[in-house]
Amino acid sequence: MHQFDEMYSRLPAAGEVGKEGEVGEVRNHYLAYARWLQTQNPQTMAARREEAEVIFRRVGITFAVYGDKDEDGSGTERLIPFDLIPRIIAAQEWKSMEAGLVQRVTALNRFIHDVYHDQDILKAGIIPREQIEGNAQFRPEMVGVDVPNQIYSHISGIDIVRAPDSAGNGEYYVLEDNLRVPSGVSYMLEDRKMMMRLFPDLFSQHRVAPVAHYPDLLLETLRASSPATTAEPTVVVLTPGMYNSAYFEHAFLAQQMGVELVEGQDLFVKDKFVYMRTTRGPKRVDVIYRRVDDDFLDPNVFRPTSTLGCAGLMEAYKAGHVAICNAVGTGVADDKSIYPYVPDMIKFYLGEEPILKNVPTFQCRKPDDLQYTLANLKDLVVKEVHGAGGYGMLVGPASTKEEIESFRGALLANPEGYIAQPTLSLSTCPTYVDSGIAPRHIDLRPFVLSGRTVQMVPGGLTRVALKEGSLVVNSSQGGGTKDTWILQD
Repeated sequence: MHQFDEMYSRLPAAGEVGKEGEVGEVRNHYLAYARWLQTQNPQTMAARREEAEVIFRRVGITFAVYGDKDEDGSGTERLIPFDLIPRIIAAQEWKSMEAGLVQRVTALNRFIHDVYHDQDILKAGIIPREQIEGNAQFRPEMVGVDVPNQIYSHISGIDIVRAPDSAGNGEYYVLEDNLRVPSGVSYMLEDRKMMMRLFPDLFSQHRVAPVAHYPDLLLETLRASSPATTAEPTVVVLTPGMYNSAYFEHAFLAQQMGVELVEGQDLFVKDKFVYMRTTRGPKRVDVIYRRVDDDFLDPNVFRPTSTLGCAGLMEAYKAGHVAICNAVGTGVADDKSIYPYVPDMIKFYLGEEPILKNVPTFQCRKPDDLQYTLANLKDLVVKEVHGAGGYGMLVGPASTKEEIESFRGALLANPEGYIAQPTLSLSTCPTYVDSGIAPRHIDLRPFVLSGRTVQMVPGGLTRVALKEGSLVVNSSQGGGTKDTWILQD
């Protein structure tokens, strides 16, 4: 893939002579920005980078890394690197992507409802029954439980990459679906605020679609999920606490929505209703935007030692007296072993062809797929089906022979625990690094909200792999973020 292929539709081939100073053909929607960038003084841009870092530290936009420990044993806090060069997407490209996202999330919600109710897709033989009922994220406690509007994933983070198709043209692919407690939207919002603060002139030159109304859409979505027991639902954000890696985001979203940020100890259940403790006495809670995993939500039902949830919560939930967003058991649909079946879900539930394609995927539980994977480990990306954050995976082309052989042993020991995919030539975007501007691989996580309708703000969180050649964009693996511009014309 050519360097900077997000910005350039074509670069001069090796040995090809272009006009003096010519870099290549800039994609139309990058033209105005490319002209602006050429006029910028490197010293000025370096000063802006430092200013951004100071502001982010002052605001407290950090995340905890559990692998690194402070003296007290807690995870160290790091600043997620922010890049000054935005990722720009043309209006027409976004329109198609948005339609694909609405289609995909609608089908996924239909699927989750189905597996906890009639299981039509299993009866039709489209997905093997053991893939669902033997899945670690399948919650038998949710079988037959009705949730408001039959929506399970109210907030979905869909990871999308751009890579060349068979004809060499750029095309968008879904890399994975995050339907349990997707994070990162606070960085999308703060990155935009930072760009508008540092470069206000750019926003007068470009018609960039706004994203600042996301908290309003989120609150609207959460309120729409409320049980029909009140006209003015009380919404809270449930956090595991300040030592969670995404705590900044939990507090940020609660503040932006104007709702209470609570921990499990702030809640209690009485007569199958949930209440929060306040200085004015108990107040009933109708909607819980939970940032706590299923296993920790209710010690009476799941992990008995958990202090992060609220005893009796599932009883109130099953009685229809409180909504939990995202719903308990939603993780059955974002397991990587289920990902290969999403195009089939779209056809089964909606009768439509998928707008957004999956990355071709080998399911290592299948003997033929396992054999192919073992024979081509050096060329593939192999992922744990329950893995997240860039952990538990092998990037074949970037691995040593020793790492590949070690991973081979793990794969042979537990083949059903892995999937494999070809190593995509992910698109690259100009990025500021220590040596100057260089190409770095990126992905995009739009945040899709499902309430009475499916809606989203234009754009999402662009993550960038700051290590040269790396395909892993996760912040826990050294990745950074960029502002994402969706042009309005």
